[in-house]
Amino acid sequence: MNLWSVEKNSFDIPDIEQHGSKFLLGNGFMGYRGTMEEYGAEQLVAVNLAGFFDLAEGSNWRESVNAPNPLYTVVSVGGTELNLSLLESVSHTQKLDIKKGIHSRKTVFSVGDAKITIKAERFVSMVRENIIALKYSVIADKDVTITIKTGIDKNVWNIFGTHLKFTGDVAENDYLELNCETVQLKNKLKVCEKSVGLDNICNDNLLHISEISLKANEEFTFTKFGGIYHSESLENADFLNTVNIGYDALLNEHISAWEKVWENSDVVIEGDDEAQLALRYSIYHLCSIAPHNTDKCGIPARGLSGQVYKGAAFWDTEMFMLPFFQFTDANVARNLLKYRVNTLEGAKRKAKEFGFEGAFFAWESQETGDDACTLFNVTDIFTNRPLRTYFKDKQIHVSADIVFAMWDYCRTTGDYTLLRDGGLKLMYECLWFFYTYSVFKPHKNRYEILDVVGPDEYHERVNNNAFTNVIVKHAADIFVMALDKVKSEYPETFKEFDIDLNWAYDFAEKLYVPQPDEKGIIEQFDGYFALEDVTPEILKTRELKPNEYWGGHGLASNTRTLKQADVIMMLNVFRNEYSKEIKKLNWDFYEPYTEHGSSLSACAYAIVAAEIGYTDWAYKYFMKTASVDLTGATKQYLGSLYIGGTHPAANGGAWNTAIFGLAGVSFTNETLDISPRLPKNWDSLSFKLNWKEDKLNIKISADKVEIDGITDSKVTVFGKVY
Repeated sequence: MNLWSVEKNSFDIPDIEQHGSKFLLGNGFMGYRGTMEEYGAEQLVAVNLAGFFDLAEGSNWRESVNAPNPLYTVVSVGGTELNLSLLESVSHTQKLDIKKGIHSRKTVFSVGDAKITIKAERFVSMVRENIIALKYSVIADKDVTITIKTGIDKNVWNIFGTHLKFTGDVAENDYLELNCETVQLKNKLKVCEKSVGLDNICNDNLLHISEISLKANEEFTFTKFGGIYHSESLENADFLNTVNIGYDALLNEHISAWEKVWENSDVVIEGDDEAQLALRYSIYHLCSIAPHNTDKCGIPARGLSGQVYKGAAFWDTEMFMLPFFQFTDANVARNLLKYRVNTLEGAKRKAKEFGFEGAFFAWESQETGDDACTLFNVTDIFTNRPLRTYFKDKQIHVSADIVFAMWDYCRTTGDYTLLRDGGLKLMYECLWFFYTYSVFKPHKNRYEILDVVGPDEYHERVNNNAFTNVIVKHAADIFVMALDKVKSEYPETFKEFDIDLNWAYDFAEKLYVPQPDEKGIIEQFDGYFALEDVTPEILKTRELKPNEYWGGHGLASNTRTLKQADVIMMLNVFRNEYSKEIKKLNWDFYEPYTEHGSSLSACAYAIVAAEIGYTDWAYKYFMKTASVDLTGATKQYLGSLYIGGTHPAANGGAWNTAIFGLAGVSFTNETLDISPRLPKNWDSLSFKLNWKEDKLNIKISADKVEIDGITDSKVTVFGKVY
């Protein structure tokens, strides 16, 4: 098994959608789906752009914008198109080199008595974010004449409608340029293309058409380059000078950039090749979609694999992906948190929309921070009518998730400047929102949080969801600690907050936090224990149609069946605050009720399982989350709504499970602790962690833990201080 490569050595039409996500290329600015060069919109080709949104024509849904495809290429022989989606192949191989970020294919077609082989490789530059490049070769076993049609494909795949109007183009021999603007905001977009090595070029609708006489067994090769520019990059576009350095030079610098990425982020598993590839593949996806050069966008819930979930960022970023970056690439982690700071006004607008004050961060956040989520997200498969959901107005925990993540970043990196640079203000506004949202019960002398949706989306409008209340309580405590930090470190910033904050201290002290009952079980929300005692297996037998939505007023709403980890998610996040016994009791109770209908679920169960000694379960759920995009074994529809694509939260969850679960890494403000519990088939686990000022190299095997790079840090292994 190649531990740096994902391959498929056959082809089936149903694979097109899943392989588009599975073989994705990206660089944080754009994602290019793993489709064939001859494919079009019907085969879900997409050049998805990060942080670039618009309202689709004739729709009320804003989503990320897919750009026209500058790598479109199709070969014809005697009028027959060599299109894998239309013509049966003799053989086909598709490969993604995750070490170098290179996609390649080799396809053999039979036309008449000739066999024609197409070979292609492409990459999305990790150095020059606007550039994508392709090397394309054709070889035949007999003398044939081929026609190559290549250029910019204007036919863009969109989920909800057209986003672009074409405003002009340029066609000058080997150079093509397409200028567009978005239909709502009139934002500019430029797509450039240059082909090198083609003769007899003519132009037809931004396509080069060349006729080539091939001698038997002689390989014909050409290269082409695409450039995508919008917003700020448009003014500095220097496409021709950039690509004139040539394919090989661009490829070499791209490979070098990926080498540096892997130097900091690779995790080495010895003894389990399947787990090794799955984890590296997860890390590859995280690194290929991370905002390396901007703090103006988050990571979409489906990465850069397309427009699913409107290209919006969810709580997934802070709770599942951010830990990977804060321990391996703090610059990216800071960018992600600064994105939340930069969109604070959008969160304040949302709070006002629903009658509250402070900052109510979006469930589906786009470039302004305003919520792209609608009140009717699901279509009823029985009536074909939209269903009211409460994701937008009742999933309030995201504001607390952001506060928690921001403080987590500060204390693990040692970078408290984020508090000075807008972080403390964000915390204040979030806490003020929760204060205005909560209800004070005088007879109980406590604040309660009513009418919410927790992580488990099958149960809407519940009271005192344990996860929500606990993380809001931590957000309140964090604000108090952050306030003290800013007062001592950044007195000028503190002046803004030198006001009456008695309400904040009172809220932090009196907010209700659900506790374990006499059996040690933490009730997920008020009244959960009274629901019908039904597991997902039983509930499945009650379905009347495939893809039936279980949430809202659906099948699960009056039962104990959960979509995903909720209390277990809480025990995972706050793993140092609950005893092993409490974790075990709750894991045993909630696991049978959990459908794992979200890719966010398995990693939480895996980490807690590792902590309580359920190593086999931990490994099972680790593999489930790490291989989610390798297998494609996830829900493709929410009711009738398509939700396919990559799963960055699961990718982050795989790393979290390996490090926090199986390696047993945990930390306080001052100490990093390692208490390993490796699966029995793992000989060793090696990884790097940036912990404050130190860059630690850690290797864990069955009988020892080796750590290099400790200077001022306190590190303990099974309680022994290093």
